[in-house]
Parts: sequence; structure tokens; C-alpha cells
Amino acid sequence: MAGIPHDHYEPKPGIQTWLHKRLPIVAIAYDTLMIPTPKNLNWMWIWGIVLAFCLGLQIITGIVLAMHYTPHVDFAFASVEHIMRDVNGGYMLRYIHANGASLFFFAVYLHIFRGLYYGSYKAPREVTWIIGMLIYLAMMATGFMGYVLPWGQMSFWGATVITGLFGAIPGVGPTIQEWLLGGPAVDNATLNRFFSLHYLLPFVIAALVALHIWAFHNTGNNNPTGVEVRRTSKEEAAKDTVPFWPYFVIKDLFALAVVLAIFFAVVSFMPNFLGHPDNYIEANPLSTPAHIVPEWYFLPFYAILRAFTADVFVVQVTEFLSFGIIDAKFFGVLAMFGAIAVMALVPWLDTSSVRSGKYRPKFKGWFWLLVIDFVILMWVGAMPTEGIYPWISLIASFYWFGYFLIILPLLGVLEKPLPQPATIEEDFKSHYAEPAE
Repeated sequence: MAGIPHDHYEPKPGIQTWLHKRLPIVAIAYDTLMIPTPKNLNWMWIWGIVLAFCLGLQIITGIVLAMHYTPHVDFAFASVEHIMRDVNGGYMLRYIHANGASLFFFAVYLHIFRGLYYGSYKAPREVTWIIGMLIYLAMMATGFMGYVLPWGQMSFWGATVITGLFGAIPGVGPTIQEWLLGGPAVDNATLNRFFSLHYLLPFVIAALVALHIWAFHNTGNNNPTGVEVRRTSKEEAAKDTVPFWPYFVIKDLFALAVVLAIFFAVVSFMPNFLGHPDNYIEANPLSTPAHIVPEWYFLPFYAILRAFTADVFVVQVTEFLSFGIIDAKFFGVLAMFGAIAVMALVPWLDTSSVRSGKYRPKFKGWFWLLVIDFVILMWVGAMPTEGIYPWISLIASFYWFGYFLIILPLLGVLEKPLPQPATIEEDFKSHYAEPAE
């Protein structure tokens, strides 16, 4: 890895040298496994391997499911039932794939919030963070399109609502919506498009993941202290790091085993817990469900989308100043995508010189309030738009934007951080001091 001095792969004379000159694949694998890794990484650094496993699991199960799926509005629902009832192990494959998406998003949310807490987005890792956000957007698109494929009631009406959002864009919106649908409404062309893209995007995600790994291998891992590995010499770097193999590989594999034990318990005993019963009813364009609810991992941003209605003051002001171009519907779309954009821009919104939240006492309180706010948005996104729920959505949405656009920039100026350790070695010894003789 560039930047941190360490031993590199040295091929032995013979076949190793011959191969290394032509295709240095062994050197790449060696340098990846033996990468110097900060020795003080805690258990929140396990989600990378869980995400890598989820990606592989989704691709493999998805390929097998695609062999038996028929992307046609007249046969899609029946083909899913065929997979569940007639294909050997088909029900398990489908349940693993459907719940695998939930595990994928559960792990990515923990991965993102860990990065937000420990400042993994700060220089020199801004590009790594941006690539991660692109992966997240690709995951959201893939998850949404996959949810449409069973062609149940929630699949059909979810596609109708979400694609309708693009129609709210002034001028080009209707054209974009028609291109997405393949026609004037959700129909067979839509299903074919979504099936093709749902099959393609995981491979795009895999390419972005490879780029993501390359990016953080180049800059080095962040760690709970936010203190960089010393790079003055190989000896100094060795005091702050240990090789990724075997130390963190074994740790990550143990964590993966625990996560998978819970995952397969859910798949085996409660596989439909996170699903919606309306999706076991075949899509009917003439019958609208009483309450359209997307998958749980979309709910926070769905809540933000619904929060900004025509009677909200900021929406009214924006509509007036834009001469009616930005109406309530378009404002909601901008807010939904803006909620993700502010996360992507956090490397430039956080003005603090201290990387890790461990040493930022005021930051901690606001950060944990953000986590609670995210859970509240997730909960209220599943609630009907009546009673007190719209107010909760609106307040939670304002805090989400306020945290990134106001609180983080101000904390960097007003907050007095705690003393940080001088080196990773010092932090490690403070937790794992050698016993006195």
C-alpha cells in the first residue's frame, strides 16, 4: 500500500517470477492480505466483510433466481410462485435473496454511521467516502427495482409512486418518467427495464466496491482515534499496525459467522417478517392499496419526501420565490435526494480539525440525536400521513438537514476537543497495557 512502509511481495525464481512479470495477481493478493492495518480497530470495523459477503450472496442467488423468473406482467407473479413451490430449494433461495437485501442495508447503515462518528470522510479519504455514497445510491436503485419484480400489489404501486416523482421535475420530468416506464404507465416495458437493470447494477456495485477498496488501501484505514499511522519508517509503522492477515481476517470471519447465524435464523423462522402482506396479492392497476409502504430501508427518505407538503411554510416561500416552478411535489423530491446529498458533502461541511468523535464532547450528543432522528424517520415513514405523523416527519426532516448544514459547521468553530493520543501505539497501550511483572 502506498504511503505506509511495509514488506512487499517478492516472487521466488521460476514460475512465480515468470507470472509476476506478466500478471502480478499474486502480488496484489499478498499486498491486500498483508496490508498494514491500525491495531486499535474496534468491532465497528467488521461491517466491510459483511457487506462484501452480502454482495456476493445477492449476485449468486440473484443469478439462480433469474433462471426461473419470467419478466412479463402476465407471468411474473406466477413465476415467483413457481420458484417458491416447484423449484428445488427455490423458497430458500428467494427468502435468502429477499432478506439478504435487508442485511445488506442494515450493514451499510451501520457502516455509514460508523464513518460519520469516527470521521472516516475527512482528508485524505474524501474520494473513498464519495465512492461509498455512489455504492449506496446504486444499492438503493437495485433494491427498488428488485422490489418491483414479484409484481405484487406493493410492487406495482410502489413503482407507480416512485417513478411518478421524476414526473415532478419541471420541463424534462414527464419525458424522464416516460423513459423510465417505457410508456405512459407502469406496464410490461417497465418490468422488463427494471429486471434488466436489477440484474446489471450488482455488477456495477461490484466494480465500485473494488474501486472503494483500492481507494482506502491507498490512503490507509481510519481508526477510532483518527490519528494517522506513522509513515516515517517501517519500524515506526509496525508499532501502529498489524498485518490484515491473520489478525483482522480471523476477527472479521468470527463476526461474519455471528451475523450469519442471526441472519439464517431469521430466514428459517421468520422470513416474511420484513415483507408486506399486500405483495402476496397479484398486481392490480384498478385496486389501490390503503397505504403504500416501501421496504424498511427506504422509509427514512420516504418520510422526508412526504414531510414537505403544500401547507409547510418553507415550501410556500420556495414556491413563491421560484414563481411556481418548485411546487410541493418537486420540493419533496429535492428534499429526498438532498438528504442523501448532504451526507455525501459531509467532508466539506464538517469544519472540525479533529477527526474522531471520541474526542469531541459536544459532537457526541448531536450525533446520537441524529441516529435517533434516523430511526424516528424510519418509523414515521411507515405511518399514514394523518394525525400527528406529518408533524413528526417534518421536525425529524428539519433536524436531519440542520445537523449537516448548520450544526456540523458550527461545532467545528465552537467546540473544544479533548486531548488526543499522539500515536495509535499510545492509544493501543492505554487499552491493552502489558501487565506489570
